[in-house]
Amino acid sequence: MQSRFAPVRDTFHDLFAAGRETGAALAVWYDGTPVVDLVGGTRAAVPTGATVPAVGADHPWQPDTLVNVYSVGKPVAALCLLMLVDRGRVGLDAPVSAYWPGFRAPATVRQVLSHTAGLPAFPVPRPAEAVTDWGLLCADLAAADPEWEPGSVAGEHAWTYGHLVGELVRRVDGRTVGRFLAEEIAGPWRLDLAFGLGAADQRRCADLSYADPGWPDATAGEPGSLRARALDNPPGGRDVAVVNGPSWRSAEIPAVNLHATAAALARLYAGLLAGGTLDGVRLFDPDLVAEATRVQYDGPDLVLDRAAHWTLGMQWEPDGSWGMGGIGGSSAWADPERGYTFAYVTSRLGAHDRVDELVEALHSCL
Repeated sequence: MQSRFAPVRDTFHDLFAAGRETGAALAVWYDGTPVVDLVGGTRAAVPTGATVPAVGADHPWQPDTLVNVYSVGKPVAALCLLMLVDRGRVGLDAPVSAYWPGFRAPATVRQVLSHTAGLPAFPVPRPAEAVTDWGLLCADLAAADPEWEPGSVAGEHAWTYGHLVGELVRRVDGRTVGRFLAEEIAGPWRLDLAFGLGAADQRRCADLSYADPGWPDATAGEPGSLRARALDNPPGGRDVAVVNGPSWRSAEIPAVNLHATAAALARLYAGLLAGGTLDGVRLFDPDLVAEATRVQYDGPDLVLDRAAHWTLGMQWEPDGSWGMGGIGGSSAWADPERGYTFAYVTSRLGAHDRVDELVEALHSCL
């Protein structure tokens, strides 16, 4: 690591020394070059309130440790569909029903990608085991009436996003979104990330744990609210007993179960920041990248309960950066103005204050 970025390293180490972090990785590219690549702690589950697990010494976090990054995966799923747009196989302003016969909501592909399609929650209450039933959940979405006129307002499609985007990919291309990602993006750009892990990759996963035992309730939203319906049907997505299990890790739940390394995410955003070409491998046209990272919606978000700027799959921030954070504390983005990409992945489910401090340290170096 370049000495210039020593304050970033020191801040990362301080998170562990203070007991605020138990397992994480950080990667930064600057001016097209990787400049920070740090790992720390353990990939073993850590009891709430503890800073080191009893078996932590046997499971140190490695550069190839994978972790569930929740919504950080939404832009990755979006890129699979955007690649089909780039190839002329999908039109952004075509109705979803043009590719998905029987899809009831009058939403366009662009509205799906920008969280304005009006389907932020699965419409039929389903049990926890339904999370792995792709066909059932997609059929529920296809038959649903939108909760608002598509395009009129946004609401983060917390779980439904991946099924809407992924089913469009499957119907147009024939491959699942996980296989498409592996063959068309992760392979060519050498990215260690995936939807739906095989047994070997599951063995290098970090187990998620709570920084605070009240975290699942604190993030749920009011009972019956749109946020609660969006996050908790099917139930179990923030239950570590579920998300650390083989059924969750092997399933494709593209909105919320990307498993990735920080290095892979920073590298992905470096390719986008360079206009769609990485190490001489061009996956996206620069014009497509520009459209995908342009603000498509600026206004209230009914699920986040705050103002939001949505691109085609990412959140745009007033400083010009674009990317996505995940519930629990992981985050990845590109900052075109400052010329860097950033990825932080953690197994310790909590707030984004860790990322805020790391970014402050990074900006002090630039």
